[in-house]
Amino acid sequence: MPQSEPDFFELLKEARHSAVHLEMRDAYGVGDESEDFDRWVTSGKRDSDPTSPYWAPWVSVISETVARGVKVRRARIVSEPVTDYIRWEHAGTVVNIAAGEEIRWLPRRLASGIALPGNDFWLFDEKIVLFNHFTGNGDWAGQELSAVPDVAQLCASAFTAVWDSGIPHDEYKV
Repeated sequence: MPQSEPDFFELLKEARHSAVHLEMRDAYGVGDESEDFDRWVTSGKRDSDPTSPYWAPWVSVISETVARGVKVRRARIVSEPVTDYIRWEHAGTVVNIAAGEEIRWLPRRLASGIALPGNDFWLFDEKIVLFNHFTGNGDWAGQELSAVPDVAQLCASAFTAVWDSGIPHDEYKV
């Protein structure tokens, strides 16, 4: 690994074939999401405008990545009945899909036989893993980069198993 590790956006820009993301928590407490989440809780209205200040940077980077031929897929393992956070996430997923992501949902009860890494991750070209760490309350706690082939293989196998069992977004109701 180089002395200065690339961040998420650099890794995404360097991806040639695939970028896959596995999310396994039922709630996150990430600060930059809190305003939109709180508004949804009180009003039931979710920002789903891809040009809004909240979404535009994400839509831009994903659209550019997909336009280069990189397949961007996201799978979410969720407990049922789902949490308010997952309902909020589900309501905003239309923007992820409009940007070019493919998204599937896997009820946790169907994931029992899948060997999973202990943390959410992004896997780039099945070689580089960027683990996302969170506190017990779901707040951001940093990232960890790995280029260890066995770790990448574990993440690739886990993602494929979740993806193959997952329900496409347009079919998954919360």
